[in-house]
Amino acid sequence: MNDKKLMEYARLVAGVGINVQKGQMVLINCPVECADFGRCLTTAAYDLGARDVIVNWSDDAVSREHWLRAEDSVFDAVYPWDILRNKTLAEAGMGRISVDASDPENLLGVDAERLQRWDVANGRDNREFYRSMMANGFPWCVVSVPSLKWAKKVFPELDAQQAVDKLWDAIFAAVRVTGDASAVKAWQDHCKHLETLCSKLNSLRLTQLHYTNALGTDVVVGLPEEHLWLGGADTSKAGVRFVANMPTEEIFSAPQRDAVDGVICASKPLALNGNLVEGIRLTLEKGRIVGIHADKGEDVLRRAIETDEGSHYLGEVALVPVNSPIAQSGLLFYNTLFDENAACHFAFGEAYPACVKGGDDLPLETLKARGINAESSTHVDFMVGTDDLSVIGTMQDGREVVILKDGRFAL
Repeated sequence: MNDKKLMEYARLVAGVGINVQKGQMVLINCPVECADFGRCLTTAAYDLGARDVIVNWSDDAVSREHWLRAEDSVFDAVYPWDILRNKTLAEAGMGRISVDASDPENLLGVDAERLQRWDVANGRDNREFYRSMMANGFPWCVVSVPSLKWAKKVFPELDAQQAVDKLWDAIFAAVRVTGDASAVKAWQDHCKHLETLCSKLNSLRLTQLHYTNALGTDVVVGLPEEHLWLGGADTSKAGVRFVANMPTEEIFSAPQRDAVDGVICASKPLALNGNLVEGIRLTLEKGRIVGIHADKGEDVLRRAIETDEGSHYLGEVALVPVNSPIAQSGLLFYNTLFDENAACHFAFGEAYPACVKGGDDLPLETLKARGINAESSTHVDFMVGTDDLSVIGTMQDGREVVILKDGRFAL
């Protein structure tokens, strides 16, 4: 790991990821194993004028003990002080950084019912907070740095230090950090490129997309009349530009809640609630997931989809070409932040309000009337992109247009 690159990465996340403003509160969620990066983020945030930086440390070993051994009732409610902290910081317009570096199978063997009950409780008790987050009420950014077990999962043939170093190289490449202070400019250019793609798709005024590939995906995805394609940077309600995911290679929108029909087959494993789910095959009728299959981890997947009524419907449709930099790396990261930016993907659960015109400022019932899946306690991305994926769009006048051919944009 290169100290110069590490600090450039931290400054990129603080300065572009959440775009720290003078006097702003900053919350950093970070594993203890990644403390060096957490400290760099703290320094970078204060350098940009943060009022205060609060760091929540986590640990895979402690987390596993909690899920295996805590009293059963613990998983049915969020502690009041955690709810109050989230609500208070959200209302203050904090910047929130989450460092995702967990072992993708850290919770293997944990009772899937506990995971589901916690998803329900957390979604219910922190509903106001997550709704604010989904509606860009404050800047937030998810990033990753290596942890030992994660690195060994990606590079099992290497020894521990070699695996960590190799994963560092892959992450730096994915987030455009080279050590020469060019990352900010690179991200500005990249966001403009994604915004150009969004403009092209928005100009088509599509009514539906038809996905097919040899893996078995054959699904028609309806789109709301006033849907918008988004990508690159978002804008918080205070007018601050931020990038929610680093890396990001996707352009995305929200499907019509009740207009998705067909079969979707996942093209990559999904790291879900500390478990790996493989061989996913979902069947949808009138938007609802009516068939659930996975070769591995089906119980974890099924319970995630059964979290609430909204989790039975799709909330995101995202396009990523197979010639994106992360896809071209050829790596399977076992981490959705990276794997979703190597392949087209869907998400079941709540949609981002901004995917319909003016959505960030619309009440829940109006969002529902606009046709998106506006209410769920969860949002889980899973990858479907392949080298032979075809995506055909239908415009309002009935004409068809090729969006992706052989997994690449044809716009």
